[in-house]
Amino acid sequence: MKKFIAETGITFANINDGNGDVFARFNVPYQPAWVFIAKDGIVTTRIGVLSDLELEQELNRLATS
Repeated sequence: MKKFIAETGITFANINDGNGDVFARFNVPYQPAWVFIAKDGIVTTRIGVLSDLELEQELNRLATS
């Protein structure tokens, strides 16, 4: 995982979910996946690659909710 992060230049937080507890909690069947948690606790899980625009839109939605 660390090698992949270094090779791709990923700068956002990543977790090592070796035993799968976090993936199971948020219904993440595989990577790439994104889990967004709004301040009211509503969880949105997006499976697959997000473009920069899609990520920005999702973050803006969370910031204004």
